[in-house]
Amino acid sequence: MYEYISGTVAEVAPTYAVLDVGGVGYYLNISLETFSAIEHAERAKLYVHYVVREDAQLLYGFSTRSEREFFRLLIGVSGVGGNTARMILSTYSPRELQNIISTGNAVLLKNVKGLGLKTAQKIIVELTGKLTALGADAEAAAPVADSGTFDEALAALVMLGFARTAAEKVLRGVLRETPSATVEELVRMALKRL
Repeated sequence: MYEYISGTVAEVAPTYAVLDVGGVGYYLNISLETFSAIEHAERAKLYVHYVVREDAQLLYGFSTRSEREFFRLLIGVSGVGGNTARMILSTYSPRELQNIISTGNAVLLKNVKGLGLKTAQKIIVELTGKLTALGADAEAAAPVADSGTFDEALAALVMLGFARTAAEKVLRGVLRETPSATVEELVRMALKRL
């Protein structure tokens, strides 16, 4: 029904965002990946997945189409609901998730809070053949930067005591805004957000 919602960021938190569009506030459930992309933005455009249930109508918002497509694939797996899919996308970026599924690493996937080994295995089995169409889009959503720069900045943040997953999410957000940043600039900007 809705393709995207574009408006002023009225409120943003790690699990939701409120976009003001012409005086109407839309409450969208978001992942940490999307949060890191819009947390400092004044305006945002989020791709939407609309869910109608007996007891609720929910909007899920995503900063990229590939993240939304991964969400749709995940909720298509029996036993995976919207909140579980959002938790998976909060733990892993679409690119990381694609690597986990293509390598069949169920043990790494089950590290997601609330996800058991059987469900992780089911996700891998059901999505293995469906990822080829997303390949080009997931690559386009990845930050355009030297991977060595990203890796060095990540290693520095981990050595400073920050959690690896949190540091990766923040670094991706910084790279979206300034893809040509040096290692020092990346670390400095990431420290302000951690």
